[in-house]
Amino acid sequence: MSVGGQTLTWSTAWEEALTALELDVEATERILDHDHDHVPTPPDPWAPPTGLGPLPAELEERARALLARQVELSRRVAEAAVLARRHGQVAQAMRSKPPAAPVYLDTPC
Repeated sequence: MSVGGQTLTWSTAWEEALTALELDVEATERILDHDHDHVPTPPDPWAPPTGLGPLPAELEERARALLARQVELSRRVAEAAVLARRHGQVAQAMRSKPPAAPVYLDTPC
């Protein structure tokens, strides 16, 4: 496999693919853990690398740990979305007065 004009070994190419995924997971974890005010531009959508072949056996544990983190992160993102929706509903219910509704309706004679 060649990246930026440099030939990578099979294992190194897989290591780089896993590292890229780990960086995306870490960025999302940081947003959920601390930084709700500053949400960076989301990364490009992930696409599985091509031409890597099967995962090297020595990287299986790392890949499984990354998958577990992604599953947990998916659960946390869904939970945060539900919480944000509830906060929005509460804020709407706490308005001092309901949205103005028209009192009169003009119609053609």
